[in-house]
Amino acid sequence: MIPLRFHFYSEGSQTVRMVVPPLTYRRAIDRNLTEFFRSHRHAAFRRALSELCRFYNVKLPKIEWFEYLDWGKTAGKTYEDGRIHLIHPENWKRGRVYKTERMWIQTLYHEMGHYLLWTDAERKADVFQRRMVRGLRDARARRASAVASKRRAALRPRKRRTRAACGRRRRAVVASRARTKRRA
Repeated sequence: MIPLRFHFYSEGSQTVRMVVPPLTYRRAIDRNLTEFFRSHRHAAFRRALSELCRFYNVKLPKIEWFEYLDWGKTAGKTYEDGRIHLIHPENWKRGRVYKTERMWIQTLYHEMGHYLLWTDAERKADVFQRRMVRGLRDARARRASAVASKRRAALRPRKRRTRAACGRRRRAVVASRARTKRRA
């Protein structure tokens, strides 16, 4: 039995009660989508989508892949009959302002939000996408930022002091030593 988590989202006076998969399930789904984006293996995509649909007990949507939608303005589109049109990851990087893997995954979450929560579609799809992403990057981001900061520190050129700055420092050190000798 999967534990259910209820999240509340309030926008003004309206509150939306939303059930999202537990964090471990969301991480597995996200991992499979990331693998699909990088390697273009459809098995990883089907695995991620089937895990999500199994949690919500809905049938898999029919996904159709495109090079672009609406002259490059649209990233994905969900129809009333359950079809979802998406830009394939191979074509995602071409002609887009946001070309990242994260943006593609969030677009998929958004379209799945449309598929799952059809009433009041746009607002709820945005909320669903935010809920699916919340908490995923914490552990990975901490590890990556620690490694990145070490790399940056190693690659950062050290500042060289000018002759005047070196002289000022020497005079300050000599003056402080003289003060300590006088006190003793």
